[in-house]
Amino acid sequence: MARSEDAMYGDIKLFAGTASPDLAQQIGEYLELPMTGRDIVHYPNDNLLVRLQQSVRGQDCYVIQGTSRPVHRNLMELLITLQTLRLDSAGRITAVIPYLSYARSDKKDQPRVPIVARLVADMIEVAGADRYMTLDLHAGQIQGFFSIPGDVLTTFHILVDYIKPLCKKLHDPVVVTVDLGFAKRGRNFAERVNTPLALIEKRRGTKDAKTEAITLVGNVEGRDVILLDDEVDTAGSVKNAVELLKKEGARDIYLAFVHAVLSDPAVERLASLPLTGIITTDTVPIPLEKKEQLGDKLTILSVAPLLGEVIKRAHEGRSVGAMFNE
Repeated sequence: MARSEDAMYGDIKLFAGTASPDLAQQIGEYLELPMTGRDIVHYPNDNLLVRLQQSVRGQDCYVIQGTSRPVHRNLMELLITLQTLRLDSAGRITAVIPYLSYARSDKKDQPRVPIVARLVADMIEVAGADRYMTLDLHAGQIQGFFSIPGDVLTTFHILVDYIKPLCKKLHDPVVVTVDLGFAKRGRNFAERVNTPLALIEKRRGTKDAKTEAITLVGNVEGRDVILLDDEVDTAGSVKNAVELLKKEGARDIYLAFVHAVLSDPAVERLASLPLTGIITTDTVPIPLEKKEQLGDKLTILSVAPLLGEVIKRAHEGRSVGAMFNE
């Protein structure tokens, strides 16, 4: 791939972690670049070793590694790979993290608890990253935990491009957010797909992860619904939301979200709910058996072209915001 004469660093070197190999391969195909060779050794005592197969001195390196399940192994693999590149004198190192774990631990919302998102940001920087890229953070303030520059991207446009034509086929569609915290992004989404917006108010327990849907703000009676969220973990919130929407008279319900964390019993819950469609992305790889359980209802949209284009623009020193007319 041709490189801008104004580029400050050497050639692009892509490194695929073990968390998202398929996504990394698709990014490489978009950029028409191979993955750079590396060995990852997993010792019997659970220690990891990352060894490069060639020098990266002066090169522009991108480590594509999510931190989804197994969270701590994937996180340590990312950190060790970053340090390996730093010690080999890479020109610039960018951590490409499709899904950032611990993003929900972004504040002290009760006594005697940590802010783990800040700790993770510190570790990524100390390990050797000069920049970071990630997608759809749970809370925007997490950007402030990093003192290195980064690109916090959104799949907003990917979801809109898929759902806007779908809405034309639906009966009087309405976008509904799973909770009030997602209201601003929900409003922007509804405007882009030309539908009204409704909101679900929920209350989260302080001692566990269970949530309870309380009330619906808006009207869904006799309408098809696009239920919108950023992440689905155990699908407890989704279950409560769907039950409430059906009680309020909703017709077909489509669930759209970014990060398919899908901790047990999420897939069983989603498969049992009266959902017409489930639309998500590949920021978190979904195991084959879970895909089979969800069957034809499941649509997975790729973020590879988005990340590939941002990597290309970052390497060439061109604006990323221009991709979105910003």
